[in-house]
Amino acid sequence: MSAILTAVNLVKTYTEGRIAAPVLKGLNLAVPAQQLTAVVGRSGSGKSTLLHILGTLDRPTSGELWFEDQNVLKLSDKARAQLRARHLGFVYQFHHLLMDFTALENVELPLLIAGVPESKARAQAAEYLEKVGLKDKLHFRPSELSGGQRQRVAIARALCPQPDLILADEPTGNLDEANAAQIFRLFETLVRQERRAVVMVTHDQSLAAKCDHVFVLENGRGAFKGAADDAAVS
Repeated sequence: MSAILTAVNLVKTYTEGRIAAPVLKGLNLAVPAQQLTAVVGRSGSGKSTLLHILGTLDRPTSGELWFEDQNVLKLSDKARAQLRARHLGFVYQFHHLLMDFTALENVELPLLIAGVPESKARAQAAEYLEKVGLKDKLHFRPSELSGGQRQRVAIARALCPQPDLILADEPTGNLDEANAAQIFRLFETLVRQERRAVVMVTHDQSLAAKCDHVFVLENGRGAFKGAADDAAVS
């Protein structure tokens, strides 16, 4: 199984004065390409910390992080920012939409920042909003949308730049059961159609069980659940 992102012996320790709090303790993870991977674990097990490191939003205390054949941690800040913009998409529990912007404007914004011409950015944003079932909500502001619809706008925004890997931190955690199931089906369908990889932190065991792989975090380390998973872990 090919891996799009590989973490090797990740250590993350937070220090305050003389107090050291280890969160990740030599964790290894190979993220399978073009598949859906759930990350689960108890509260405080380091799930969000791991996701932030995988997304290059935080640095480990030690270890390696490889995106395909690049050691990400040896890149300059500018090069890491470019890697994020070109290859990574982010979805969070709270949508973080700009409330004064329409759905279309929210989704096209990352493309405009990346220098995509406005006409192309707008057409691509409209296409992805249609893919998430919001073709008739292009010009609605977030305040005019339901919670599930707002999260679908956030997913369209993450997918619109066509990243290779989407990192989602509790994307259904703020939704009721029906909307959570709808968002998961959307992720699943888009992953299959777009052939992207997704790493999704979730506390919902029923949703995790529907993913291609489940990575369980415990005591600062992790392992894929089930003998069928053959990605490298420890």
